[in-house]
Amino acid sequence: MSRRTRAFFALLAGVARPIMNVLTAKKWEGTDKLPKGEGFIVVPNHCTEIDPIVVGHMLYNQNIMPHFLAKDGLFKTPVLGAALRGANQIPVERSGAGAGKSLDGAKKVLDLGGAVVVYPEGTLTRDPDLWPMKGRTGAARLALNTGAKVIPVAHWGAQEVFPRYAKGFKIFPRKTTRVLIGDPVDLSEFMGRTGDKATLDAMTEKIMAAITGLLETLRDEKAPAERWDPVAHQQKSHGRFVERGADSSKNSAPKDSAPKDDKFTNDAGTTETGDLQ
Repeated sequence: MSRRTRAFFALLAGVARPIMNVLTAKKWEGTDKLPKGEGFIVVPNHCTEIDPIVVGHMLYNQNIMPHFLAKDGLFKTPVLGAALRGANQIPVERSGAGAGKSLDGAKKVLDLGGAVVVYPEGTLTRDPDLWPMKGRTGAARLALNTGAKVIPVAHWGAQEVFPRYAKGFKIFPRKTTRVLIGDPVDLSEFMGRTGDKATLDAMTEKIMAAITGLLETLRDEKAPAERWDPVAHQQKSHGRFVERGADSSKNSAPKDSAPKDDKFTNDAGTTETGDLQ
């Protein structure tokens, strides 16, 4: 990684870390399971808009520079765009036409030994109790194309600081955010196969099961037997499914068309991170 890129990471961390240290206490478990000296894919659960800061904070403190997928429009803004480009983040176009560029960008980061963070749900979970919902195939596709390890991560507590689609932070009393890192997902049975839908779906389910298992440990309770499927509930595939500040647990989602393809896409909501679809 270039000195310039590290300087941009240091600048961003210099702003984000003090804020997170004030907002939450932290408990990170399993950091010894993060690979050293090789590129890998991080797959976290996604329940609130500050999740990328939580995961990025944890990785940066392990001297691992996190590379997120961010919608391409952000790279065109004067200040934030310069910071994203400087920190070598990965732009994702909303249209399927830019899918190859996103994949190439992620592969370059992995080849250089970096960590690529992919949210396999593609957006904030629609599950009313914030369990991981049905996954999308971007992380599986990237793993199949690169052979990189897939590291499941679950976190819990940040949703108390900034609830899903909230209008503001809940600072007092001070909350604790827990992060639990698991062993690499065993995807060896799929390596060498073509990226057909059945293969990618099976890989994605193994990834989601690993994330869900970690979250069950953090929450000390069992997830629902059936994973929440936004399409079955006629919910938007991206962006907010309720108005900001509304009670999202009611899942009063407007009807919206299901994804038309399995291309690379991103979260068009406020999280501004994406999943390689």
